[in-house]
Amino acid sequence: MIPYGKQTINQSDIDSVVKVLKSDFLTQGPMVPLFECAIAEKVDVNHAVAVNSATSALHLACLALNVGKGDVVWTSPITFVASANCALYCGASVDFIDIDPKTFNICHIKLEKKLQEAELEGKIPKVIIPVHMCGTSCDMEVIYQLSKRFGFHIVEDASHAIGGYYQGNPIGSCKYSDITIFSFHPVKIITTAEGGMAVTACSDLAEKMILLRNHGITRDTEQMTHESDGPWYYQQISLGFNYRMTDIQAALGLSQLGRLDEFVEDRNKLATRYKVMLDSLPVSPQYILKNNYSSFHLYVIRIELNKTDLTYREIFERLRVKGIGVNVHYIPIHTQPFYKMKGFKKGDFPSAEAYYENAISLPIFHYMSQEQQNKVVKTLQDILD
Repeated sequence: MIPYGKQTINQSDIDSVVKVLKSDFLTQGPMVPLFECAIAEKVDVNHAVAVNSATSALHLACLALNVGKGDVVWTSPITFVASANCALYCGASVDFIDIDPKTFNICHIKLEKKLQEAELEGKIPKVIIPVHMCGTSCDMEVIYQLSKRFGFHIVEDASHAIGGYYQGNPIGSCKYSDITIFSFHPVKIITTAEGGMAVTACSDLAEKMILLRNHGITRDTEQMTHESDGPWYYQQISLGFNYRMTDIQAALGLSQLGRLDEFVEDRNKLATRYKVMLDSLPVSPQYILKNNYSSFHLYVIRIELNKTDLTYREIFERLRVKGIGVNVHYIPIHTQPFYKMKGFKKGDFPSAEAYYENAISLPIFHYMSQEQQNKVVKTLQDILD
């Protein structure tokens, strides 16, 4: 089976992890700060906060922006459920902006219209979470200008997108957002096994997230309510969580980060090759805006079902039977049973629902060979012919 994605681990990664395993600190040691500094430098931002998952990072981002009961957070319906769940963790409610059928990202035209309607109702969202689907940035400058006009915060869900660029700036520079989130799950661009990162240009937001990832506990005497009792002393000054990343994970991430550009360059070569080879087939790949350099965490195509006698499910299952590990990213969040119980229903976001009816993620990963890619395309061609 050719998987849709997988990690790439080399001897340097293994040596880095083993070195930490033989050291005095498996957690709360020197590797996490080193990894944070390296990420911050890589994406040209001031602060990076490492955590145990991108889900945790999204939660902390919402908390740092004071999302709470009575607030509303908007995101894309085509994303993993964590992009929406993070708001619910804070007691807020969630709504969605339908996608652009070509870019698979939120449609800024639909966003502006929804904001105009929300303004009339006095229900402007506290935070909007644009999702950089497949590693391709949303049109962040447009969303940022809307935030200035309507007054909302922006958290970029860049779980797919580390190593990508928008308008020549690294995704994560936070030029057009308050906070950006990365994921280091094994199928992502670089991995820490499990893990995530929140980056921001704002020191206050960084301090809040650092505090909240560690139970709300501080050893900083300047944050304490009274003079320290001694060198052992700490205070819990907020209700926080154990969202820490281990030094083992950070060592793996730091080693992987050194090959980030190589990984992204190879994924772009694969994506370019896919586009050429798929040109004669009844499929449509993701449209990439001219000001974008995608990291291509995923390579999603939409099947033109009106040009084949097969159903979507038949195509998917035949690919799997032939050893092509395709997947679907994603099931629209608003159609999940949990969200239906909150009042969402089929028909609410038609572009997202239409996407779900014909979108398939083809295999793409570092070290994917031309022979494997040829097999993917030949198999798809044979099925569709």
